[in-house]
Amino acid sequence: MFSGIIDRLGKIKALRDEDGARIFEINTSYDDLALGESVAVNGVCLTVVTFDATGVAEFYVSPESLDRTSIGALQVGDLVNLERAVALETKLSGHLVQGHVDGIATLSSIEEKAGAHLIELELPQSLGRYCVEKGSISLDGISLTINTLEDHADGARIGLTIIPHTWTHTNLQSRQVGDQIHVENDVIAKYVERLCLGYNAQ
Repeated sequence: MFSGIIDRLGKIKALRDEDGARIFEINTSYDDLALGESVAVNGVCLTVVTFDATGVAEFYVSPESLDRTSIGALQVGDLVNLERAVALETKLSGHLVQGHVDGIATLSSIEEKAGAHLIELELPQSLGRYCVEKGSISLDGISLTINTLEDHADGARIGLTIIPHTWTHTNLQSRQVGDQIHVENDVIAKYVERLCLGYNAQ
């Protein structure tokens, strides 16, 4: 479980394919990783399979994760958002994030204003249905608040304000209009919907 508060930026050092899966070697700069530890990479929960004292770690990305996310498009040198799993005593500064990507949004606009960045994304209906104004959403693993929401026939457009700290401490700084962004909807909304289905069937 994660909180969507990015610890640091990592850099892809190398990658290789193995039987339909992909191994990512990432310079994380963590000096105390543990074998089997979960780390969210751009919001995707991955497992540490090797590591060294310099913070370089390897992560196994299954064919399932490659099919359901855009992580397979990452190249050597790309910056990635990193977050280690929360401990029970950790402050929950963001919101409950599982590291299970629900789908992909498209970054449709970026505007700098008063030191912050206003961004908009287009979401398919399968993702937009869980969005509410001032609700939480995870984008590439970053816990953010939805400022504006516009439903349309094909889905929804959401607007968010990215404060300077978040902009400079995440890979949003390198994103461009048209880029694909990982979306994890608020898990509470998904559970509520699932529970309500039983009542609708009665």
